[in-house]
Formats: sequence, C-alpha cells, structure tokens
Amino acid sequence: MNKPYLRWIVYAVLLAGLIAFPRVASRYWTDVAVFFGIYVILGLSLNLILGEVGLFNMGHAAFFAIGAYTTAILSTQYGVPLAWLFPLSGIVAGLFAYVVTRPIIHLRGDYLLIVTIGLNEIIRIALINNPWGLTGGPNGLLVLDRFTLFGWSARTPADFYYLTWGFIVLIVIALVRLQNSRIGRAWNYVREDEVAAAAMGIDVRWAKSLAFTLGAGLAGAAGTLYAAKIRIISPDSFTFSESVILFTIVVLGGLGSIPGVIVAAGALMVLPEIFRDFMEYRMLVFGAAMIVMMIFRPQGLWPSRRWVRELETETTPGSAGSPPKPGAAAPAARSDA
Repeated sequence: MNKPYLRWIVYAVLLAGLIAFPRVASRYWTDVAVFFGIYVILGLSLNLILGEVGLFNMGHAAFFAIGAYTTAILSTQYGVPLAWLFPLSGIVAGLFAYVVTRPIIHLRGDYLLIVTIGLNEIIRIALINNPWGLTGGPNGLLVLDRFTLFGWSARTPADFYYLTWGFIVLIVIALVRLQNSRIGRAWNYVREDEVAAAAMGIDVRWAKSLAFTLGAGLAGAAGTLYAAKIRIISPDSFTFSESVILFTIVVLGGLGSIPGVIVAAGALMVLPEIFRDFMEYRMLVFGAAMIVMMIFRPQGLWPSRRWVRELETETTPGSAGSPPKPGAAAPAARSDA
C-alpha cells in the first residue's frame, strides 16, 4: 500500500478514536482528556518559540495566566461572552508578549532564559497584589459564564472534550502549513544560525518577535479554555513549575515536532493519573526522564523530520561523517586548489 494512503487511513482511525472516546470513557477520564488537550495547546504554543526558533522561554505560564485572567475579568465584570473572549484573550496575550519581549528579543541562550523566568514571577506577583482590584488577589476570580457558541453550550466533560480537541485539530492543521511556509523555514534558519539567516536577508528580530507573539497568543487562547473549564482561577495555577512542565513537554517530545508535543503532553498529564499513588515523586520522575532523554535520545520521543533527515544523512554510507566500510579503499587525498 502506498504511504499516502496509509497515512490517511491512520488519520481517519485517530479521528474516529477522538470522536468515540467520550462515548466509551468515564466522566473522570474525559475530564483528564480535556486537561491533556489544554496542555497540548500550551505545548504547541511553546513549540513555536522554543522548537521552531530556538528561543529559551521558561516563563510561558505568564501568557497562559494573562489569557485566563483576561477571560475572567471581562466575563465577570463586563459580561463579555466567553466565545468572544477566545480570540480576544489570545490577542491580549500576544500584544503583551510583543511589547514586553521587544527590548529583550536580542538576548540569547541563558540570558533570555533568566529574563523569562523573571517575567513569569513578575506576572504571578502582580496577580497576587490585585492591581486596581481586578485580579482578586490570592483568592483569584470566579468565572460564572458558560462557553456558548451558536446556541450550543459547553456544560458536560464531553462538551469540553469536543471543544478542546476540535480546537487542537484546527491548530495542528494551521501549524503544519506554517512549518512548510516561508515563515516556518525562516524560523528554522534563525534557529540554526542567526548570522547566516541575516546574511540571506531574513529579518531575525522580526522572525523572533513573530514567533513569541503567536506562541503567546495561542497560550492566551488556551487560558480561555482553562478558565471556562475550571470556573475559578488563582495565581497558584500559573507558577514557575507550570512553565517547567511546558518546557519539559517540548524538549521531551522533540523540538519542532508536533506529534512529539502531543505524545509528551500525554506522558506528563495522563501517566500521573494512572500512577496517582506515586504523585509525590512526580517531579523526581520528570527530572530523571529529562536526564535519560538528553543522554540516550536527545532528539526527543518523536523527533521532527529535520532530525530524522540529519540522522539518515549521518548514517548513509559515503556521506560526510560516516565511517568507511571495512575493506573499502581510502579516499584519495585532494590537493588544495
């Protein structure tokens, strides 16, 4: 069977499984699948920044918090419907990311990492201090409205499941097309070598700012889903440990890999529910998994096609960097031109 046909068969089976899951699963596992989906969205949003462009961001939970609090404030105090807040929260989080990261976008590696950690803490402390009486302080805010779209209202775990995973399907389609576009290739060039990318005519600063803005906007939209589902939000939900979990999802799954992010999010969100008796050792398992992955499989659980192509090139006989076959003649020495 041709590979394209096999691929479409796999897609059809996966889609049928997604649709049928709430019909065969309990309400508890349907709820777990909803939160699994929210973290898939958050992982995909960070993958735009970390995986596609290579920017170390350990404060991604800050944009998630901005989206959730934008939803709670505008919904409870101004009566804005949650369906409208879905794109609006993403826009607010994206604009905030653009304004805040413009002065620091030139930083690299550890320096950008430290700044984003500080940004996460600034947002969390600001939410606790309840500026202008908007955030509710340590107690947080209640979200009383329900997500309603074209007369359909999300009330049961199955409703939120279809809402969340329907959104994920749209995001994956958009991100796949974005990866194969000129913008996606420009991001990869910047990740591999900024100097060479700039020499090729790519505006490196613009490419980085665009990735940060889009990633933060997607995280803000996930904040709306989270607020609509959990119905109460507080600063405790957006600590530095949340950013660590999102960072782990992207690295564990494979930088730039959309299927890898989904698999890693499932491993970090579903497995703790299966092994709930060992919840106190969760962070220990996270650390151990990261160490093992970095040593034995640095490309991630499901590496992107770029990693696969590089590995195939390295192991192809006769390619640069591959050892010669036993008994093969040594290549002739070449003189300088």
